[in-house]
Amino acid sequence: MQKVLAEIIAGVIPFKMARNRWRGLLRYGALRALRLRWQMRHTRVEPKHYLAVCAIAKNEGPYFAEWIEWHLSHGVEKFYIYDNESADNTRQVLQPYIDRGVVDYTYFPGRKQQLAAYDDCFERHRLEARWIAVIDLDEFIVPVKDGSIPEFLHHMEDYAVVEINWLVYGSSGAKTKAEGGVMQRFHRHSLPQHRLNTHVKSIVDPRRVCCMIGCHEAARITGKPVDPEGNVIKKHFGDRAPQQEVIRINHYAVKSYEEFLGKRARGRARINSMRDLSYFEQYDLNDLED
Repeated sequence: MQKVLAEIIAGVIPFKMARNRWRGLLRYGALRALRLRWQMRHTRVEPKHYLAVCAIAKNEGPYFAEWIEWHLSHGVEKFYIYDNESADNTRQVLQPYIDRGVVDYTYFPGRKQQLAAYDDCFERHRLEARWIAVIDLDEFIVPVKDGSIPEFLHHMEDYAVVEINWLVYGSSGAKTKAEGGVMQRFHRHSLPQHRLNTHVKSIVDPRRVCCMIGCHEAARITGKPVDPEGNVIKKHFGDRAPQQEVIRINHYAVKSYEEFLGKRARGRARINSMRDLSYFEQYDLNDLED
C-alpha cells in the first residue's frame, strides 16, 4: 500500500529528478526518513570501511572471483553480498572471502528482491562504510583518471551520491562460453555516447540516503548528487550525455550468447518477466576495440 501511495503522490510531480527522489522517500516513509536524518546528524560512529559494495546475485558463482578481485585491487574493502537462492557454487566460491572478512554474506530468498536487498544493506551497514557502491555482478567500476576508486571518491566527499555512467560491452562475437575472465574475453564495446550509456549506477554516502529508488538512483535525505566530474546533477541521467573520461562502469550485459541465455533463464531481480531475446541484440554492441 505504501508503495502504491508513493507512486500516486510522486506521479503528480512534473520534474523527473524530484519525482524520483520523492518516490524513494515516500516508499521509505517520510517520517522515517526525517528520523533517520536526525539520527545521522547526531551519530559519532566512525565508519570501519571507506568503500564497500552492495550486490544481489543469483547463480553467478563462476563470475564472483574475478569481480571481487578486480574491485579489491581498485580500493574496495568490503562486499555485502545478497544471495537470491543460488543453486550453483556461489557459496563455495565466496567462502574464502567470507572467512577473510571481506564478504558479508546474506541468503536472501524470494522473487523481486533487489530493492529489498538494498534496503536491508543500508539499514544494517550504513554506519560501517563511508561509501557504498550499488552495482551488479556484470558491472566493473573502472577509475580512468585516478589510481583507485577511493582516490576518485576523496574529491567527492561533500556530496551524497556520485552517479557513474555505463560503458556497455558486447559479446565480441562469442557464441559459447570460453575459458578466461570476463574482462579478458570481452574487449569490444559500444560507442561512448550510445544512448544505453546514459544509464548510471550510484556510489552513495549511506548516512545521507535512505534507500535506492530503483537500481540506478538513490533517494537522498540530505546532500546533493554529482556526476563524475563533480558537477551537481540537475537533470535525470536519461537526459544527460554519458561521461566516461574520469571513471566509468564497464557493463558486460550479455557476454557470449550462451551466457546470455543463462542470464535470461535466471530471471530478473526487480520484475517477474523474463528478458526478451531481443535484449541480446540491443546490448551486443561491439563498435570499438578496448
